[in-house]
Amino acid sequence: MHSDDTTISELLNAPQSRPRLLVVDDQPINIQVMYQIFGAHCQVFMATSGQQALDFCRDTPPDLVLLDIVMPGMDGFEVCLALKSNPETRDIPVIFVTAHTDAAQETRGLEVGAVDFTSKPVNPAVVRARVKTQITLKHQSDLMRKLVFLDGLTGVFNRRYLESRLAYRIQEL
Repeated sequence: MHSDDTTISELLNAPQSRPRLLVVDDQPINIQVMYQIFGAHCQVFMATSGQQALDFCRDTPPDLVLLDIVMPGMDGFEVCLALKSNPETRDIPVIFVTAHTDAAQETRGLEVGAVDFTSKPVNPAVVRARVKTQITLKHQSDLMRKLVFLDGLTGVFNRRYLESRLAYRIQEL
């Protein structure tokens, strides 16, 4: 979470580091294309399988996942479902980036929890705009989750925070 001496002004004025993108695709050329599009402004990480993606998201959660649907073993739909079913990773937004452009695939992707859907070959300007929108929404959502635990007047932790920490400490016992 954050340290006990964090104030509201510190949360609001915290510098934003470069967004962390995880590109998940079994084709290295597709990962390279995304790196060329986002490498200058984002930290770009890669996974070539669904399990690698899940492990990465659990260990070092990215700000956004760009996920292919068709992969050997675990497909993108299964990866997205697994991310959304885990409390530690469910808030990571997923954009499907796939060669499948039919409405049924797009609908299924959104139903399993993706926030957006774009087709290959990607249009760099369009995918940049979609990623920028989702990163902005993610940062705003993260800030709101932090602010819910602070008193607006004093900037100190509120009862909601204390109750959540108490529940966490009891589970540790």
